[in-house]
Amino acid sequence: MSSIIQLLPDHVANQIAAGEVVQRPASVVKELLENAVDAKATDIKLIIKDAGKSLVQVIDNGVGMTVTDARLCFARHATSKIRQAEDLFSLGTKGFRGEALASIAAIAHMEMKTKQDQDELGTHIVIEGSKFVSQEVAVLPKGTSFAVKNLFFNIPARRNFLKSDTVEFRHVMDEFQRVALAHPNIHFSFYHNGSEMYNLPAAGYRQRIVGIMSGKTNEKLVPVNEDTEIINVQGFVCKPEFAKKNRGEQFFFVNDRFIKSSFLHHAVMSAYDGLLKDGSQPSYFLYLQVPPNTIDINIHPTKTEIKFDDEQALYAILRASIKHSLGQFNVAPVLDFDRDANLDTPYHYKNIEAEVPTIQVDGTFNPFTDDKTNQHYSKAASGSSGYSSGSSFSSSSGSSSSGTSYSGYSKRVEPTTSWESLYVGLDVENPESIESSPFTFENEEVTSSLFNDEDVEQSTQKTYQIHKKYIVSPIKSGMIIVDQQRAHQRILYEQFLLNMTVNQASSQQLLFPLDLFYSASEMELIEELKPSLETTGFVFDESKTDHVVISGIPVNITESEVSQVIEQLLSDLQDGIPANSYSQNDTIAKSMAKSLAVKTGSYLTEKEQDNLVNGLFACKDPNISPFQKPTFITMRVEDIDKKFAL
Repeated sequence: MSSIIQLLPDHVANQIAAGEVVQRPASVVKELLENAVDAKATDIKLIIKDAGKSLVQVIDNGVGMTVTDARLCFARHATSKIRQAEDLFSLGTKGFRGEALASIAAIAHMEMKTKQDQDELGTHIVIEGSKFVSQEVAVLPKGTSFAVKNLFFNIPARRNFLKSDTVEFRHVMDEFQRVALAHPNIHFSFYHNGSEMYNLPAAGYRQRIVGIMSGKTNEKLVPVNEDTEIINVQGFVCKPEFAKKNRGEQFFFVNDRFIKSSFLHHAVMSAYDGLLKDGSQPSYFLYLQVPPNTIDINIHPTKTEIKFDDEQALYAILRASIKHSLGQFNVAPVLDFDRDANLDTPYHYKNIEAEVPTIQVDGTFNPFTDDKTNQHYSKAASGSSGYSSGSSFSSSSGSSSSGTSYSGYSKRVEPTTSWESLYVGLDVENPESIESSPFTFENEEVTSSLFNDEDVEQSTQKTYQIHKKYIVSPIKSGMIIVDQQRAHQRILYEQFLLNMTVNQASSQQLLFPLDLFYSASEMELIEELKPSLETTGFVFDESKTDHVVISGIPVNITESEVSQVIEQLLSDLQDGIPANSYSQNDTIAKSMAKSLAVKTGSYLTEKEQDNLVNGLFACKDPNISPFQKPTFITMRVEDIDKKFAL
């Protein structure tokens, strides 16, 4: 029998490897940016077109490559990062597998330009599907430039699986943010379709976070700093009141490498225990430094998973350091009810020595000297002033004297008219002749009624609320039990959908426009959602790179709910906006109904209960909520009788 096992050609093996390494344009961005960082670049520029499908270009001013290295870097398992297997436990670079460039070159048109500082000329290489098309000498600046065009040109099935440009761009944005946040000492710039998205000069961690997220992020950050023998924790967590519905702004960096760890995330959540609302997620930017020999990065080609030697110790340290920071900056509540917060010593004053206050004392001051005495009392009129040895009171002709002296205190009393002048014009001898007007009091009880008693109809309650969750209403055949949250979702969903598709939604103008701040990726999503949001009643004044100004909102939304509605909408659409306009309107209506519906645990008055039940059965499809869950159940009298018959 002939042998059936054979070696695969290099271009086939590279395409197979590319399936793990390159999943979408964002994977190319990640690999090229990390290579630029490893090349010790101080200025990195990212240029993409059509969300990276047509072009991904990364330009850096790093050390560059020689002619031999420029050719060899596209071979599989060719790397400058490690020499032997033991180097995997002392990694100081981003890459080490030697698969990225070979995988990218196998499924795209690739062009590389590189030059070292000491060389006069550089190297220009063009590759298409693992095949070298040309290699030339060129005049180039110091550094390396990779241009990846027509991704998946030779694998059309993979290209068809790519999402819309909006979704792919958000993934590219995520990868750029992760690399830029990990290296604030490098100048990053990002361009998409000719527009500048980011221009981040070299700065500190806090400035880099604010530059990427938005200008309002600065007031949300609480610094974390803890140094131990096992781990060094630095970074920032956000205050509990700024928690969001989604988990977009949560970053762990271990030795300047972005990672995902549900174990460490649980440590952060436990530090916020009791401070967050249900379903809210805190934002955090945490930089962990651990010895390289205590972690294993070689788990997956994406290198976002890490194994730690002592996870329990890291969990405890991370949780304690975050709780310490939240308490240190008075973010977490304190259970000492007798404590006066005004007497707390600021944290940064703990090591400062107390200083003796400098006080100037006038030793010659005497408050009982003659020149000081009279300044503390009022001047007396008609020449009477100063102290008197006793008290005297004189009167003449039924009126008080103009000067009155009490135990050394002299005061001027103005003469008044006689008390008899108050009764001028009254017949004192005949008091009965004095007419007095009747007195009226405002606090008298009003016994009259707006309606006649026979016109008032005694109303009886028809609905009842149980456990602030269900509404019970009697019907002829028995009773119905309505889930108040799902019923309200159905009512709001049909209202919003009707406004967006048939009716012209009414809007209420705000006296003071709202300024809502978002990250760059969220602003891209809001710009795409603007036409649909305007049909629901939102009025946008202007949009900038990091915030949007809203001057009008739908009539059934309060001003305090606007931020919650948009945040929920961004969370629901983070995987992409449907291309179909009806599907887009349907998704927006569902999201807004979920945000604004009355929640389980809310008390409803009798009138609100009646309106909810009547509104539900006025809907086109009252049986299910927008999320395909039953809104009510019916219990017949016969079913209740059977319960008692058992």
